[in-house]
Amino acid sequence: MKIASALGIEPVVASLLYNRGYRTPEEAGAFLRMERELLCDPFLLDGMEDAVARIRRAVENREKITVYGDYDVDGVTAVCTLCLYLASQGAEVDYYIPNRSGEGYGVSRAAVQALAERGTTLIVTVDTGVTAVDEIAYAASLSVDVVVTDHHECLPELPPAAAVLNPHRTDGHYPFCDLAGVGVVFKLICAYEETVSGDSRYDCVMRICDRYADLVAIGTIADVMPIRSENRLIVSYGLGLLESRPRLGFSALCEAVAATRTEPGGRKKKTKITSGFIGYTIAPRLNAAGRIRSASLAADLFLTDDPARAAELAEELCEANRERQIEENRIMEEAYARIESEHDFAHDPVIVLAADGWHHGVIGIVSSRITDRYGLPSILISFEGCDPEAHSDADLGKGSGRSIKGMNLVDALFYAQDTLVKFGGHELAAGLSVTRGNLPAFQEKINEYARAHLSDEARIPTVEADCELSLSDVTMSLAEELRFLEPYGVENPVPAFVLRDVRVLEAVPVGGGKHTRLLLGDERHALTAMCFSISTAELNIFPGDNVDVLFNLDINEWAGRRNLQLIVRDIRLPEKIARRAEEDRALYESIRGGASFSAEDDLLPCRDDFAAVYTFIRRSVRGGNDLLTHRAILLGVSDYPGKIGYVKLKFMIRIFQELNLLGIEEPEEEVYRFRLQFSGTRTDLEKSNILRRLRSQMKQA
Repeated sequence: MKIASALGIEPVVASLLYNRGYRTPEEAGAFLRMERELLCDPFLLDGMEDAVARIRRAVENREKITVYGDYDVDGVTAVCTLCLYLASQGAEVDYYIPNRSGEGYGVSRAAVQALAERGTTLIVTVDTGVTAVDEIAYAASLSVDVVVTDHHECLPELPPAAAVLNPHRTDGHYPFCDLAGVGVVFKLICAYEETVSGDSRYDCVMRICDRYADLVAIGTIADVMPIRSENRLIVSYGLGLLESRPRLGFSALCEAVAATRTEPGGRKKKTKITSGFIGYTIAPRLNAAGRIRSASLAADLFLTDDPARAAELAEELCEANRERQIEENRIMEEAYARIESEHDFAHDPVIVLAADGWHHGVIGIVSSRITDRYGLPSILISFEGCDPEAHSDADLGKGSGRSIKGMNLVDALFYAQDTLVKFGGHELAAGLSVTRGNLPAFQEKINEYARAHLSDEARIPTVEADCELSLSDVTMSLAEELRFLEPYGVENPVPAFVLRDVRVLEAVPVGGGKHTRLLLGDERHALTAMCFSISTAELNIFPGDNVDVLFNLDINEWAGRRNLQLIVRDIRLPEKIARRAEEDRALYESIRGGASFSAEDDLLPCRDDFAAVYTFIRRSVRGGNDLLTHRAILLGVSDYPGKIGYVKLKFMIRIFQELNLLGIEEPEEEVYRFRLQFSGTRTDLEKSNILRRLRSQMKQA
């Protein structure tokens, strides 16, 4: 392949680049070197001159400036970035982040009034404010100016602020609309630096990147922004800073995480700083502050220059995250149970659930899990804090929702706005407030919108693979070269590969049974594959199975060793085996219904067949495993010289139950729980009516 030979890279990596639209060696090389990712002129953001002028006047006149942020990671990193920069310019600056539980999302009149009373004359919002029309008008009545920096969807009417910076402005001209909230702040301080320093734009941008790109990268990754254009350049630079010159607070949090991940001998595991590590390990702990306690914990972590204080805050964030996980699991179990018993899947494309006792700091995560599980938009609403003994139609619930490609959640909420108190967000994630009395109307209205706009195809969750590999393609060299494509994220996802018809050599429960480790391969190649958050029983895959695997390729570094590891995204029996299973099920039902069969079909069980199956089940139960799937039993007797297939085993299990040879429950289809029955006499199989009926259905030669 031309790309592989021209750039000296693995053919698989060259194929990935080609499939992602880089069709020539020049285009692929430019992507790898990030030559075409440019930082746009910050003054292309409408309102930038006014924003810089108003902030500069406040700095020069020693006005009190308050940075007003949001409680998620994007908001916290935006608060810290702007506070640190303005402080370096000599500004009198502090920050305010509303409490999720007491105030909820966005700018509030009460907060504006409190800030005015303590002397603030300029509020700069970060990651919020673009829909706060009334609240900002109220600030003006108190002689408080507001500069809005935000990246959420705009309403038709912009707030009456001194300046509104938002790449989504309908009257805007900025060429890249997918900046995070902290990304908009980054553009603001680049413009401010260029204005006050008189240096070249390039020098100013590099100086700002060198000081703050780490915070911008964390917020951009955590807010799941597309990793392309400006974001890709900033995130790449920021990850480099986090690896080479980490901020005190970040180092402390990494230390706290590492304390729970020690190697044998007590050595701490070193983790490479990637977008995945930020998104899945660091961001949840930072987010936990605003969800469970106060977002100021996360902000103070990045603002402190005291190592002892940083360590204390990092440990508190880890503890808050543990609390969040417990609460999340509690809500999730309750939500799943209600969905299965209450939701009308045929009529309502959007899952809407409300409860009094749900922690509203956690419902957004649960909503995301629900959407992933069911492939449908979901909205969870908490009336936490309302009197459970005296419900009122005026009770205010706070909601959080997640959507799927094909339904813009903000557009859907705009359609239902007459039923809501307020709302805001992005295409795939949004927040809202609704009264208890309007909840039924809201549920009907948003489902009305979904029925009109959400196609049946969009409701089918899919994961696209980049390419199909053979076992010999999966090498350490490939895994190392895949890192050339980083940083990963939305619109530059971690490459997903497929292995087809590969043999399962081992299936072992790990992590206390929460996860499963597989060994896949043949006599020449063996690969470790991790199935996270799925037990061995739930996986229903066994040694001896051949499977198709969708996976990401990773390098596991532990105890000084580096090993290839497949991170399983999906696993299933090959299509030919699944099709055969369907045919077997149809044949069983046909014979059960009275159809005849021939002796050559070998479906009539003999005494040796019964003995082989009974021996395997008895050994499993005595070994502590009384829950077996149909396929597990078939694989367990695969070495038996006779032929025991699906249909024969089905009838044998029914006969065991009929003759009380085994206690058998079937909690799920083709999943059996066995109980040994003890009898002092030998069982006569000829007493089985099922066996006699099968004999009568077999055609005589």
